[in-house]
Amino acid sequence: MSPSSCAVLCAAVLSPCAIAQTSSSPSVPAQVAGQLPTIEIRANQDEARADLEAEQALTPGGVSLVDGESLRQRSVVTVGDMLRYVPGLWTASGSTGDSSFISSRGSNLDATNYDGNGIKYLQDGLPVSAADGNNHNRQPNPLAASHAVVARGANALTYGASTLGGAIDFTTPTARDGAPNELLLQLGSHGQRQGSVTLGKVVGSFDGLVSAETRRFEGYRLHQKQERSSLYANGGWQLGDAVHTRFFATTIDNQQQLPGPLTRQQWLDDPRQAEAAAVAGNYRYNVDTWRLANKTVWDIDADSKLTFGLSYENQQFYHPIVYAPPFFSLLIDTEQRTLGSTVRYQRRMGSHDLLVGMNLARTTVDGGNFSYVPGGAQTLSTSVANRASSLELFVMDRWQFAPNWTAVYGAQGVSTRREVRDSNLKGDFNSINPRAGLIHQLSPSNQLFANVSRVYEAPTFYELQDQTPGAPPNTLLEAMRGTVFEVGTRGKQELGSRNRWNWDVAVYHTRLRDEILSRDNPTAPGTSLSINADRTVHAGIEALVGASFALGGSSAHRIEPMVNLTLNHFRFRGDSTYGNNVLPAAPKVAVKGEVLYRHADTGFFFGPTFDLVSSRYADFSNTYRVDSYALWGLRAGWTGKDWDVFAEARNLANKNHVSQFSVRDVASANAAILSPGEPRSLYVGARLKF
Repeated sequence: MSPSSCAVLCAAVLSPCAIAQTSSSPSVPAQVAGQLPTIEIRANQDEARADLEAEQALTPGGVSLVDGESLRQRSVVTVGDMLRYVPGLWTASGSTGDSSFISSRGSNLDATNYDGNGIKYLQDGLPVSAADGNNHNRQPNPLAASHAVVARGANALTYGASTLGGAIDFTTPTARDGAPNELLLQLGSHGQRQGSVTLGKVVGSFDGLVSAETRRFEGYRLHQKQERSSLYANGGWQLGDAVHTRFFATTIDNQQQLPGPLTRQQWLDDPRQAEAAAVAGNYRYNVDTWRLANKTVWDIDADSKLTFGLSYENQQFYHPIVYAPPFFSLLIDTEQRTLGSTVRYQRRMGSHDLLVGMNLARTTVDGGNFSYVPGGAQTLSTSVANRASSLELFVMDRWQFAPNWTAVYGAQGVSTRREVRDSNLKGDFNSINPRAGLIHQLSPSNQLFANVSRVYEAPTFYELQDQTPGAPPNTLLEAMRGTVFEVGTRGKQELGSRNRWNWDVAVYHTRLRDEILSRDNPTAPGTSLSINADRTVHAGIEALVGASFALGGSSAHRIEPMVNLTLNHFRFRGDSTYGNNVLPAAPKVAVKGEVLYRHADTGFFFGPTFDLVSSRYADFSNTYRVDSYALWGLRAGWTGKDWDVFAEARNLANKNHVSQFSVRDVASANAAILSPGEPRSLYVGARLKF
């Protein structure tokens, strides 16, 4: 499908909907058919969150909101920490200080987690993921977000994405939205020291905010040290009552050592040790990043809004990863540049709520792969010159056709190109991906939903070549595609006069063709072999349940449990090589939760946390099983008007467990693929607002 045919698709859908109008911030479906309520834009964080909850209520599938305020009450360093209570995601801390393995609905179940594909990252609605879909150099800083929206799977259509895992949009705090001046400090085990200061001010039609952050981490393994510093800034300008524009700037300097994977016996003997080659080769993961962006919003009238934005990001990547002299060594030294833009038009007419949008991105990667001597010479072995472009056009209508009933339907058109010049690989990938859903509002706070959608994901630079045994040279992989069916419910309910509970539950079933999978190349360590699987199934149950119960006769003393339950069913389906084997990497069962005592008047809280994770396979042949584990911890805190303090203890039983691992075709018993999880740890933190 060419870009022009994408435009024809949008025009065709838009034409019949030109009779139909939406507010800039949709609300929960109205109780009267034929009219959607107007929500005016309001400049404070609580009301902004209310608008996001209203947007969530108009999505017929799994969407979660993460409140940045809640992250100040526990130890949060990585995106994995941030997403602890988002159902449907499997996250695991990596062997490096900043990275996390993230899989949403079974995305990214491959060998090296190098490209981190399957989830589209955005910041303030503008792309962070590269145009080919990779996230391998960058995960946004969770403490630099006022909130995040996690749209799982095909529910990311509102962001123009059709990836298997969906999209995560991180929203930057601004002075105009009421973000406080604050000082954050955190200390903890393994030499962790982290601090940030945020200053903002509003002066008439102008506002600005700057946040500076630094982190030092010695690591719970040898050769795991991290040093990171970053600066985040944004400035806004109200160009009259109808137009406002905002500029964003980010710089990140992240220097990390890599401890490398261990064999099972090494992990059992001493999980703190590093791989010998990682130390000898001084394996590192160093990324210098800067990003500039602008977003402008025009409130055309009470029922229509136009948003457009532009972003540019530059990443300098230095990555010694393999050292086995005199036979082979590998150092990746590249520069990645991504230019992205977006346009979104929202309009409401009567009972229709229309969204039309376009995302356009281009990424270039230049540099090389080198053989090297630590601290000495680098010899070019392979030039890197990769190019990708991506055009996403999307349209969606929410039609309240009867009291308490809303139909949600639309489509995404994608036209994307990949080019890896050193191997002379070029490919175009085009698709139209429809979606249809239904929402039934049981009450103002409770609803049922269902949808059927198409998912589509093209290979990244690092997966482009088909390396199935017997495949002709320079053969391109196919894009993965499939259909997902989803039903669920979310809401909250009072239990008597003093108690309440809330839930968010989704059940989905996805049938995929040509799922892109990769495994380590045994003849070239540090690289992978990519294949298209014949047919696979991704299905599961995602549930987040919470409650607040009063103790005794006073509503001030409360017990507040929260449980995040994810059940996964990820399998090959009659594959010519793997039959009906279980897909590796993600567990069948993952439970994360806590039970807190909270004093509503003083802001004090205290209680246990727990993690229950079932066993996982580390190979496609299902011969190497990684054991299940159970962890427990404690966290406590005290929240005042202008300050917060917390303490969090993790893995109090000091359970030796595997966090993540590389995936093989057939993993031998002595394969070095395991990354140990965090041992017993204690973190304390404080925030001062001024």
